Amino acid sequence: MPGLTVLIADDEPLARSRLLRLLGKLEWVGQIIEASDVGETRRQIEEGWPDILLLDIQMPGGSGFDVIEGLGPKAPAVVFVTAFDHHALRAFDANALDYLTKPVDAGRFGIALERARVAVESRQQTDRVTELQETIAALKRALGQRERATRDFWVKVRDEHLRVAQESILRFQAEGDYVRIHASGAQYLYQDSLAALERRLDPAEFMRIHRGHIVRRDAIVRIRPAPFAALVVTLRDGAEIRVGRTYTAWVRNAFSPR
Repeated sequence: MPGLTVLIADDEPLARSRLLRLLGKLEWVGQIIEASDVGETRRQIEEGWPDILLLDIQMPGGSGFDVIEGLGPKAPAVVFVTAFDHHALRAFDANALDYLTKPVDAGRFGIALERARVAVESRQQTDRVTELQETIAALKRALGQRERATRDFWVKVRDEHLRVAQESILRFQAEGDYVRIHASGAQYLYQDSLAALERRLDPAEFMRIHRGHIVRRDAIVRIRPAPFAALVVTLRDGAEIRVGRTYTAWVRNAFSPR
């Protein structure tokens, strides 16, 4: 079936460019559309119903898991493309066809897209238990061979290096070429960008509420309105942080009464 439509949903322009180049080598791919946040991804799906969805897990406005909630029988074949190894099994619980980790290997990408193409052509996307079990087993072997980054952070304090347990961290704050870590009443400078650090964190534990701030979800004790339809969150250490406009709807949805 030539001319399948593929939707790339990823907030990183470089990541989308990489996937565009790889898709350009597949002659059976027709239209390629892009989205950079959860809301735009949902709109693209509702308007175009792509055949295949290449979906990042953490994006502005929610997560990849939020995107696929509520999709009906016309749902596209989903391939997660993300930096989060620890989301692999949850991705398959969400009925993903496959799971690719960044940086994406061209050979592995080809295998995942061929699996997605076959699923679309067979129209049996809800009946692939055996295939998923085989893929999960392969992923477990692959992930077991990869060197996993520790959850904790090593920071330099004077002439020493100190381990900061991730469980003790309340928030991260961008500060030039560094990130300021606020943990257990202390502060540490960590040399990395906030964007790179965000890809390392579990979105179930941390959420970005501003281009310069990532906070621990369970550290938020109060959310109050501010002028111009903005929000301010208060953390359990007393810190008050204004929510960025891009993240306001995400915060409202994440903490609204169900």
